[in-house]
Amino acid sequence: MALASGAGVAAVAVVRVSGPGTRAVLENLIGSAPVPREASLRRIGGIDRGLVLWFPGPASFTGEDMAELQVHGGRAVVKAVVEAVLATEGTRLAEPGEFARRAFENGKLDLTEVEGLADLVSAETEAQRRQALAQSEGGLRRLYEGWRAELLKAQSLMEAGLDFSDEADVAEDATRMAGDVVGALLPKIEAHLADKSGERLRDGFRVVIAGPPNAGKSSILNALAKRDVAIVSEEAGTTRDVIEVHLDIGGMPVIVADTAGLREGGGAVESEGIRRAVSRAQGADLVLWIVDAAEPNPEAAPGFGGVPVLSVTNKSDLVSRSAAGSTSGVTMSAKTGEGLEALIAELGQRAGAGIGAHCAAPITRTRHRVELVSVRDALKRFVNHDLDSELRAEELRIAAHHLGRLTGRIDVEEVLGAIFSEFCIGK
Repeated sequence: MALASGAGVAAVAVVRVSGPGTRAVLENLIGSAPVPREASLRRIGGIDRGLVLWFPGPASFTGEDMAELQVHGGRAVVKAVVEAVLATEGTRLAEPGEFARRAFENGKLDLTEVEGLADLVSAETEAQRRQALAQSEGGLRRLYEGWRAELLKAQSLMEAGLDFSDEADVAEDATRMAGDVVGALLPKIEAHLADKSGERLRDGFRVVIAGPPNAGKSSILNALAKRDVAIVSEEAGTTRDVIEVHLDIGGMPVIVADTAGLREGGGAVESEGIRRAVSRAQGADLVLWIVDAAEPNPEAAPGFGGVPVLSVTNKSDLVSRSAAGSTSGVTMSAKTGEGLEALIAELGQRAGAGIGAHCAAPITRTRHRVELVSVRDALKRFVNHDLDSELRAEELRIAAHHLGRLTGRIDVEEVLGAIFSEFCIGK
C-alpha cells in the first residue's frame, strides 16, 4: 500500500492498495468490499468518512485486486488510515514505482508505456503532456511490435530457406523475400533514428545566454524567469557558474542558462566560469549573444561549434530609439521590459522549429536509441550478401532481440530498476 497523492496537507488524500490481501484490508476497515468500480461513501476504520473504490483483478491498473481510499488530506487522518491499512496481516508499504512495475509484470503495460507514464507524471508543458500521453497509450509499442512482426516474418523466411537448402529454387525465393521485408523495414528505422524531436521535447530546448561582461545577461535571465534567479551587479565577473531556469514558452519546454561573461584575463575562478560558459554554449540548441546598446563597438559573437546564434542588443533605454532600432536581431531593455515580448516570441519560434513537427511516435529516451541502433546495424549486416545464409539469419535474430528489449518482451531485467525508480511511491 502507499499514499498515492502528494505529501502534505490537502483537501483529499488517496491511499492505494494492491495485491491478494486487498479484500482483507477492505473487510477490516469498512466491513466488506463495495460494488466493483463504483465509488462508495463509507466510514473508514472509525477514522474518517471517505470514498472507497474496489477494483477486482485482473481488471485493474496492476492486474491484481486493488482498492483506493479517498479521505480528507490532513496529516493526522492520513497517518491513521495508513496505520490501519498496515495493521492487516501481510500488508506493507510499496516501493517507488512498484504499482507500475506490477502492471508491467502482469502484462498491463509494456516498458515504453511505463516510460510514457513516467513522462506524463513529470510533464511541465502542453507539448510534453501530449507526447507522454501518446506514448503511455501505446504509440511506441504499436510501432515497435509492428516492426518486430516484420522481422519475425523475415526470420521465418530465412529459416525456411535454410531448411530447404537442398532445393535451390525454394531457398533462393525464401531468401529473396526475406531481403524484400528487410529492405522495406530498414529505411523506416533509419528515418525514426534521424528524428530527434521526441528527445528534445522531453528534455527541453536548450538556450544559453552568452556575451561580454556587464551586457545584462543575468538581467535578461531574470526578466525571462519573471523572478530574481541570478545576482545582478555592475561588477564585471559577478556570474561565475551556469544558472538554469526551466520555462514554458508557447507550450514548449525551454531551458535557459545564464553564463559567465566572456573576456580575456580574470582570476582562476572566473576563468573556470568562462570555460564552462563556452562548453555549455557549444552543447546548446541556441545561443543568445547579448551586447550593450551603448557600446560603440560591440563584440561580435564567436563561433560556438555551429550552434545557431541570435543577437540580442540589451539596454536600449540608454540610447536613442533610432540607434537602438538600427541593430540586427532583437533589441530590448531588461530594465524597462521593452522588447522582452519580442524576445520571448522569437524564442518560442526557435524552440518550435528546433523541436519540429515529429512523427506520431518519436524516440524519447536514450535507451530507445541505443536498442534501435543495434537493430539498424544488424539489418545492415543482413543486407551484406557476402555473408553466409546462416550468419544472415543470425543477424535477424539479433535485430528481433533488440526490438524485444524495447518493449520488455525479453531480457530486460537490468533496465527495470532504472525505469521504475523514476516513479514516486504510490505509482
